[in-house]
Amino acid sequence: TRGFAIRYVTGSLFECPAGESLAHCISQDCRMGAGIAALFRKRFGSIEELQEQKKTPGEVAVLQKNNRYIYYLITKEKASYKPTYSSLQGSLIAMKTHSLANGVTRISMPRIGCGLDKLSWDKVATIIQEVFCNTDICISVYTLRACRT
Repeated sequence: TRGFAIRYVTGSLFECPAGESLAHCISQDCRMGAGIAALFRKRFGSIEELQEQKKTPGEVAVLQKNNRYIYYLITKEKASYKPTYSSLQGSLIAMKTHSLANGVTRISMPRIGCGLDKLSWDKVATIIQEVFCNTDICISVYTLRACRT
């Protein structure tokens, strides 16, 4: 399929197709001590490699593992801080730039910024749409279980 799309998937992010890049939010200090970030830390490690990239809020650190990119959206300075929509937007733009330069067309992510960071998914989804609308990148958003409304 060509053209931008956001797909919603129920299931574990780590069960996404092997070739898809992954994205999630972290702090500049690369602590990754809680939430899904802790699972990324356990699964992919390479904390020094991330720290050596010296990325600041609004930028993206990138690892390449098993023929896919892992995007670490730097949305805040310290683990205890909260991100802003503008720092999230900046790191999404940085991820888009890297994706386009490296032929990435599929990115899987959780509802970024909306777990422990408490951002509104409606606002975040709008930002994702604005950033990626002119690309052929398909973004799959994973939720572990369907929320009851």
